[in-house]
Amino acid sequence: MSTQLHSCIQIKAPARLHLGFLDLHGGLGRRFGSLGLTLDKPYTQITLSHAPELSVSGYGSQRVATYTQHFCKHLNLPTSLKIHLQQAIPEHVGLGSGTQLSLAVGVGIARYFELPLNVREIASLLERGARSGIGVAAFEQGGVILDGGRSNHDILPPPLIARLPFPTNWRILLIFDEQRQGVHGEQEVSAFRHLPPFPPERAAHLCRLILMQALPALALAELNRFGLAIAELQRVVGDHFAEAQGGRFTSPTVARILNYLEQQGVTGVGQSSWGPTGFAIVESQTQAEQLLNHLQKQFLPNNNALKFMICKGKNEGGSIQEENITTLNTCLSELQ
Repeated sequence: MSTQLHSCIQIKAPARLHLGFLDLHGGLGRRFGSLGLTLDKPYTQITLSHAPELSVSGYGSQRVATYTQHFCKHLNLPTSLKIHLQQAIPEHVGLGSGTQLSLAVGVGIARYFELPLNVREIASLLERGARSGIGVAAFEQGGVILDGGRSNHDILPPPLIARLPFPTNWRILLIFDEQRQGVHGEQEVSAFRHLPPFPPERAAHLCRLILMQALPALALAELNRFGLAIAELQRVVGDHFAEAQGGRFTSPTVARILNYLEQQGVTGVGQSSWGPTGFAIVESQTQAEQLLNHLQKQFLPNNNALKFMICKGKNEGGSIQEENITTLNTCLSELQ
């Protein structure tokens, strides 16, 4: 009987809201620039351990295999790994599922093989963060994140230029439309290629809005001023992407709910990334539950595709747990 010691590694990667781009003009040499928020749920979780050859399981295992093979081939590593996808952020709903799954896989493999790579380097190897650095920074640190956009010469994802904690008593109500998907893949590439020009005055307005209203309001936990800034960011960016996504918001149903919430005085509403997931930021768990109950009565009877979720901001990044496991290789003859 022989005994071997192997690591079993568990990686948990958080979802994020992408609240909008600040500068789609790019006249100062950097384009995009994103504001985002890390969530405590939903999340992606994988376990990784030794295996004679690559073995993947769980919903979305093909994506896990693709990321694993790409990463290992690039670094000339063996794929003698067993990876189980225990839980996953829903795909193509605007919550960053692809980036978080790829980072979970890449960080897990790097830890398993004891490679001196940081999260941004792993993201670059896996070709994540091409436009936004929010998903990478969400995995790295959590909180509310502002990135500095990309230049034409950047190799790594956009740099983190500001990070603030999300107030612990505030809550986010997520609004899902399970009959819709956000723009993704080749359609997303084409959409960015064919966007109309973004006026520099509009970019200047958004940068001022975030720097001089949203971030100070967040630092002082002034929800109304923060929410008003986010709503304006959503209007400007949503209208710019309207032709590609079918309107200011991808899902007409989610759009109706967001408009209704604004009429009820909720300020911090919008769509994450390409959607269709919408969100509303409120001041407490109690208010979130009251709002949820009201929306369920108002909208659910006529639409089975609608789902809601109350979550918190997450002020930490992804988590890594590791333990050593003993593998017993026992000959059948030894048991007889």
